[in-house]
Amino acid sequence: MTLCQPLPERMRPTELASFVGQTHLSERLQTLMAAPRLPSLLLFGPPGCGKSTLALLLARARGGVVLRLSAPEAGLQQLRRRLSGVDVLVLDELHRFSKAQQDFFLPLLESGELTMIATTTENPSFSVTRQLLSRLHVLRLRPLGRQELTDLGKRGAGELGANLPDEVLDFLATAAHGDARTMLNLVEHAASLPEDKRSLDHVRAVLPEILSRHDKDGDSHYEYASALIKSIRGSDPDAALYYLACLLEGGEDPRFICRRLILSASEDVGLADPAALPLAVACQQAVEFVGMPEGYIPLAETAVYLALARKSNSTYAAYANAAREVKVNGPQAVPLHLRNASTKLQREWGYGKDYKYPHNFPNAWVEQEYLPPSVKTRIFYQPKDNGEEPRLTQWTRRLKKNMG
Repeated sequence: MTLCQPLPERMRPTELASFVGQTHLSERLQTLMAAPRLPSLLLFGPPGCGKSTLALLLARARGGVVLRLSAPEAGLQQLRRRLSGVDVLVLDELHRFSKAQQDFFLPLLESGELTMIATTTENPSFSVTRQLLSRLHVLRLRPLGRQELTDLGKRGAGELGANLPDEVLDFLATAAHGDARTMLNLVEHAASLPEDKRSLDHVRAVLPEILSRHDKDGDSHYEYASALIKSIRGSDPDAALYYLACLLEGGEDPRFICRRLILSASEDVGLADPAALPLAVACQQAVEFVGMPEGYIPLAETAVYLALARKSNSTYAAYANAAREVKVNGPQAVPLHLRNASTKLQREWGYGKDYKYPHNFPNAWVEQEYLPPSVKTRIFYQPKDNGEEPRLTQWTRRLKKNMG
């Protein structure tokens, strides 16, 4: 360990007794450390909560050859070469691996040839394949509490030989948002100031950027995004703009926001205003074209438009109804008259027989069954009398009325 190392690295504990935080896992961690065989693990939690440190402590306690890699820097070819003779792999940012890359580990973990301790900041239910997840024990880590961060900050200041007032440490602990790495970086920055400049007012003045920080890889990333979408759904443009600003000023990737707006345009606005989806897609293209920071302009326009637009979730609900039917009863056979007769044998089987081509009939419509017989009476789509949807469904409603 050298003095030129960043403080977070210098303070990284080498034994579990020095590890700060995650007291809710203490008993389970002690059991894992004492077990004759360490299972493969997935440590899930926000940045700076100690995932990598804990993974290394567990790996070293297991013994054998330990290899630490970060998913973004490790391709499959490199992995195959470097895993030879390795007993424990500590793999950071597992969520950055594709499905195919994650599948690479399945036979290794299944056979016990390799023990993997992986870390992720993203919900493993969405970022890790079900097959791989079934082979891992998941430990969820929490952000550090303010007192834990304050104690860690005192230790960090002592490591640097610096004296920081309690009120400064308390301010830094609040600003670190549960992130031990951020806390130690802030302590290192504050300790580098002349001693007469370490007052709360001066530290607060020289560190303004931390006050608007949000954790774009952790819970607040999803909380602000959820609040943005719910504000749009609730037709509150002011709240939508506020949460958009929270995301952007906190350093959120604007492409993530664009994806959420596109989904909201379909799910919440839907056929009540069919122009919403093209606008949201155009917003994504505009943001890609002009870049940031000016990209906030089309983002703000789109967020406000979606909030002001009439709302209908009929197509979202209709798909859920259809999907539920398929999950419960399975996909039913397509009626013979709707199947393409690509071969002579298929024609002999009756494929395509009696199919009526709608364009050969007045108004390009003819009465014909499209659903399988077992579900032909089911109605999945229930239009709403809101915005443009009544106009869009007027023609088919009239047809059904005439048929009735």
